[in-house]
Amino acid sequence: MDKLWAPWRVKYVTQILNKSNGCIFCQMLREKKDKKNCIFTRTKYSFAVLNIYPYNNGHVLIVPNRHVTGLTKLIKEEKLDLLELLEATEGLLDKTLRPGGYNIGINIGRVAGAGFPGHLHIHLVPRWKGDVNFMPVIGNIKVISQSLKTLYRKLITAQKK
Repeated sequence: MDKLWAPWRVKYVTQILNKSNGCIFCQMLREKKDKKNCIFTRTKYSFAVLNIYPYNNGHVLIVPNRHVTGLTKLIKEEKLDLLELLEATEGLLDKTLRPGGYNIGINIGRVAGAGFPGHLHIHLVPRWKGDVNFMPVIGNIKVISQSLKTLYRKLITAQKK
């Protein structure tokens, strides 16, 4: 069985948890600084944000506005909104990045791998043939092919069309 081993992320997650006064997602919503926080879509019940430490180019988080720990805590309208935003974001990434596929995942609870276990979020990770190469194995580095600022601008522009 293959394993995704990302030990560099523990430093990021612990740093954020130690620095942060509360939930990072709730903080983003309160700030209303979408460009700074890389939030490119807001709906009535949720928002889509670029992961600033992506596993791959275009790694997006789909997050409910309400601070809940799992799917069972959401009301029907929030669940529908969350999934519709996931679907719309996948379409936006299709149009903008043209990936060959996606990894979609939800980690509920710290033991399940949730970096922010208190606030539910869905990972949407675009994938391309050959996007996992020798660099992580030999060079202990993952190559992300596009800056967050460039991708953010492309997503905003694509949404307006």
